[in-house]
Amino acid sequence: MTDSGTGKTRRRRRSREETEADLLAAARTLLERDGVLAGVNLREIAAEAGVNHGQIYQYFGSRQSLLRAAAADLVERQAEDHDGHWEQPFAERRLAMFHHRLDKPELVTLEALLALDRDDNFSPLPRFPQTLQSLARDKSDGSLPEDADAVAAHVMTAAAQMGYVIFREAYARDTGIPLAELDERAAQAFSLMIAGLAAPSSQQTPQA
Repeated sequence: MTDSGTGKTRRRRRSREETEADLLAAARTLLERDGVLAGVNLREIAAEAGVNHGQIYQYFGSRQSLLRAAAADLVERQAEDHDGHWEQPFAERRLAMFHHRLDKPELVTLEALLALDRDDNFSPLPRFPQTLQSLARDKSDGSLPEDADAVAAHVMTAAAQMGYVIFREAYARDTGIPLAELDERAAQAFSLMIAGLAAPSSQQTPQA
């Protein structure tokens, strides 16, 4: 748009929804580029999004609120891409999530930062009611043993997934194993872990 009085091109004013979306995208970009330990500089986020620094507080209220919104946005984006996820058996569902987190680690980065910030409003299990429904079905159809602690199995496999994604580059460096090879070997090991959880109690190795 050109101002007829000055001859200069004026930038189109963005709506609140567009500005919020730009800020969320900027937060994701900086976290992916700089990593968790670099922290999140709100002025950098504003500059990346091309908005005034004060608009972050106007729209989100705080740094943590912005990060929570960015995490929630990523969860929703992932849910749209995995419509059939909840209908898969336990083992297939957990292995699929492992690979998904490897492909898109930015959500893990956001969640780790929120947890380290001790944000009381942060939820690492944002779709837990839906998870409980899937776990109940797993036990009824034999995907998990009837006496399995399904919630603990879900929590511990989620923790293993996220921990590996956070540390995988450091693990590859320390072990001297190329990252792609380590990812493949870790996926195989994770698959065996899941198989152990899903096996009937009679097939599990008894404790000494």
